[in-house]
Parts: sequence; structure tokens; C-alpha cells
Amino acid sequence: MIANGGISRRTRRAALVGVAALFLILTNDRAGAAAAAEPWGEWLVADKMARIRVADCASVLWGIISWEADPGVDSKNPDPTLRARPTTGTPILLAMKPAGPQRWDGSIYNPQNGKFYSGGVTMISTDSLRVRGCILGFLCGGENWTRVTAAALEPDAAICARLGPAR
Repeated sequence: MIANGGISRRTRRAALVGVAALFLILTNDRAGAAAAAEPWGEWLVADKMARIRVADCASVLWGIISWEADPGVDSKNPDPTLRARPTTGTPILLAMKPAGPQRWDGSIYNPQNGKFYSGGVTMISTDSLRVRGCILGFLCGGENWTRVTAAALEPDAAICARLGPAR
């Protein structure tokens, strides 16, 4: 039967089914992308001079330096017993707890000056992480890190175990 300007019910029904199917495909794809947008993994810092391995330690985010273009030691650490340790392996994202959708807040350690800052990270997209640090709670700055694919990542549990009582 032809109605509404020459479009049959069958054609309209087929079009509606097609639109509904497309909607389901698109919304499921977006849900998958949102779920995949977690900060765990390997990140290249903005100046491309280091990589940070971010681990999930019982829903608390920790990040350690996993690679450096110019490796050094933690000579400016406020704890004299840690000043000879290699900066590779040093935790820099400390005890970050969920603070909202795709956001974690905690402390950041900067081995270049040995100082700790309040700060956090926010997922911008699946492959982009915004890292911010603050002095006095209101003078803030930050940079975007880019996700990198690592051949084989050390399991989160191994990283979390090394952090030990510092958590």
C-alpha cells in the first residue's frame, strides 16, 4: 500500500529499523570508547624526554618513570637516603584517587627539583592525558601526555608491590 507521498509502510518500517540499528551501533561504539578511556598504561610526556607507566593499585592511580632519554639519579629528593636512586622507576604520580568522571587527584613528585605538588590527571581522550600540578592550591600548570604502545607492560600488581608502604 502506498501512502504519504508514495512511500510504502514497508519502506518506512525498513528505514526506521535501519536508523534504530545505526543508533545502537553508534551508541555501543561510544560506550566502548568511554570504557576504554582509562589512564592505565604507558604515557609519553609532553617534551618526549620520558615515559610514565601508570598503574591501577586497588583503584588508586600511581605513575612511575619507566624510560628516560637522559637517565639520572634522584639527587634533589628531600629524603637524603633516596638521592642516589635512579630516576627510572621513581614514583611521580602518587596515590591519585578518583575525583570525578575520568579524573584522579593526588600528589605529583618532580625529581628535577625534589618538590611535591598537589595535582591530578584527567583523561581527555583514549590517547591523551592532562596532567596538572598546583603550588599553594591555586597557581596551577599542566601538560598533555600521549599514550604509547609498549611491547610488554609490567603487570600493575608488580608495580604496586614495589611501592610498598609508601602507599
